[in-house]
Amino acid sequence: MSEMTPSILDYKLRKPLKKEATTPVLFLLHGYGSHEEDLFSFANYLPEEYLIISLRAPLSLGFGGFAWYSINFDQDQNKWSDDEEAIAAQKIILHNIDYHLKQFSLENKKVSLLGFSQGAILSWAIGLSNPAKIDKVIALSGYVNEDLFSFASESLEELRCFSSHGAQDPTIPIDWARKGIETVKQQLPNIDYKEYEAGHGIVPENFADLVAWLKANP
Repeated sequence: MSEMTPSILDYKLRKPLKKEATTPVLFLLHGYGSHEEDLFSFANYLPEEYLIISLRAPLSLGFGGFAWYSINFDQDQNKWSDDEEAIAAQKIILHNIDYHLKQFSLENKKVSLLGFSQGAILSWAIGLSNPAKIDKVIALSGYVNEDLFSFASESLEELRCFSSHGAQDPTIPIDWARKGIETVKQQLPNIDYKEYEAGHGIVPENFADLVAWLKANP
């Protein structure tokens, strides 16, 4: 488990292309088997005022792929997640958020998370348990896994969320996403959930909607 101890992860960074009075910060969390370059390919199409930091997950899967936590398969090919590693991954991500905010003298700044698949699952968990630190959650093709966190005791009213899912997703069933949305809606008034005729990926309409949402929720 040495790889899961808090450390500074490899990352890609895009400084703001447009200066504002305050600098919004967006962290990108890729999916299982991917890497920090994946979501970072969207960086120059995201709002110019953002400081964007794409983190590489700590567990190497070989062949250039990384994971935030292990997914194992039993003999019947059922998938199950290593919840202990997923909880440790959240601590690593929060440690890296604090590190980067300090580097840019933004220590007291709230940040936004944009995660895909496994990265979306962790974005939900971190945001719903740390609303004092997280401003916005953008969760793409993931779901709310209540085994990985406890809802924050403070109000979630200020946490803003955009979530989306493909209706034909073969990796994470859309019913899982819908169930999670219904769960968090009870505590989270500021949530925008959309579905697309897509599989496990980000189609152009989905990306256009999330960019529009970011611009409408500065």
